[in-house]
Amino acid sequence: MTVSKLDAVTAAAVDLAREAAQEAADAAGDFGVGDHQGVVAEGERIVTHAFACPHPGYVGWHWAVTLVRATRAKTPTVNEVVLLPGDEALLAQPWVPWAERIAAGDLAPGMLLPLGDNDPRVVPGYTGGVESDDDAAATRVVVHELGLGRERLLSTYGRSLAAERWNAGVGGPDVAQSKLAPAPCGTCAFFIRLRGSMGGTFGACANEKSPSDGHVVNIEHGCGAHSDVVAEAAAPLPDALWDTISGEISLFD
Repeated sequence: MTVSKLDAVTAAAVDLAREAAQEAADAAGDFGVGDHQGVVAEGERIVTHAFACPHPGYVGWHWAVTLVRATRAKTPTVNEVVLLPGDEALLAQPWVPWAERIAAGDLAPGMLLPLGDNDPRVVPGYTGGVESDDDAAATRVVVHELGLGRERLLSTYGRSLAAERWNAGVGGPDVAQSKLAPAPCGTCAFFIRLRGSMGGTFGACANEKSPSDGHVVNIEHGCGAHSDVVAEAAAPLPDALWDTISGEISLFD
């Protein structure tokens, strides 16, 4: 990488650069111009002067004033004035589109959330067939029974996203509740397995006494309300014996 030599004339024109920065600061709303922070060579007879920006809302920013000098010219001219962030500047958070900012729980009753174009979570489903065609009608009945009679179906990518989310949630296999459970959900009578490929790993809890009731759980999830947990039989009470001396009933272990 070729390093340009610092042009002495443009490097010495600090006052010209400051005047340009002050003019830009005034036009921006009285931002102010602070101390001169240095000058760097940008090219042949091209340098950029840096001035601190004292505005409290732009901590770490600086005014960058680029000066140029034509061949054999004795006076430089202002090429550009910009306000730039430094390494420690306060910056706004990266812009996130509205559709990507929606989180679980944000959708209120009455609100509509349209599916975006080419959403990778879904793929086209079975949509066709002529109504008068007996074979096509029979085919539609079959695919409807299989759950395929929809315009869009969950894609492999969509299923993997759901699986990752469910495994990382409260119904996953690695939460403390699962580690303390007497047995996994996959062996519980209240476990209702999902249909399709997701059923190999997930199901729903149907135990009203369980904290997971009505939620999707991993087959390795678990809780203390497992169907195999039964109450221990109470120890039998000792027989009552007559005390022939006092006439009172006493109990012996």
